[in-house]
Amino acid sequence: MKIGFVLSAVAIACASFAESSYAGTCSIPDATLNQFQGYLTTVINLPDKNGGLFKPNRMWAAIVDRQGRLCTVINSGNDPWPGSRVIAIAKASTANAFSSSAISLSTAILYAPTQPGGFLYGLNNSLPFNPVFNAPGSGLGFVPGGVITFGGGLALYSGGQVIGALGVSGDTACADHAIAYRMRKLAALDTTPGGIGSDNIQYAPVGSTPKGFEHPYCLGPATDIKP
Repeated sequence: MKIGFVLSAVAIACASFAESSYAGTCSIPDATLNQFQGYLTTVINLPDKNGGLFKPNRMWAAIVDRQGRLCTVINSGNDPWPGSRVIAIAKASTANAFSSSAISLSTAILYAPTQPGGFLYGLNNSLPFNPVFNAPGSGLGFVPGGVITFGGGLALYSGGQVIGALGVSGDTACADHAIAYRMRKLAALDTTPGGIGSDNIQYAPVGSTPKGFEHPYCLGPATDIKP
């Protein structure tokens, strides 16, 4: 399924709910950040519901820059769960912290390795989220930290280099990943390195325990997400 959607009509129909970064504290240009509200509005209205629970999906999205500073937090404006705001921030922080010009590690890819017995078990305790930044509007321009290892966080690439990361939360972990993946594609910040092959979600067979870099299967995959 190709993503060739007209943003304007949908974007106008949904109000903007953005927390903007303090001037000069984020290395991602404002012009780039400002486009993500339109990308979120477009993607949550796709016919396949991104494989999730709701249509439109009820989402929070956050972007951090390469230094881990929180640049912006947006939401879909249709009563997304308040707790998903912090999760979105932590997913962005995770994808940024563990991706590089050599390999892109999405939060979906990190699921199986961080389970008990996995080769990255304990990673979830490595970079705690600062609870000072729990309140809406807080943390902008600062480094909130946090590690989440299920779908929804993806590094952003420009010119082969990580410039930051996007985190999305509010539906199933699989839908969160699909929404982030599609938003990043619309932003043309998806030129990831080869690394382990892809930072796209890799589903474990239904009923099996995820291994390697696999992620549990949710309700159903979005139509163009599984490699």
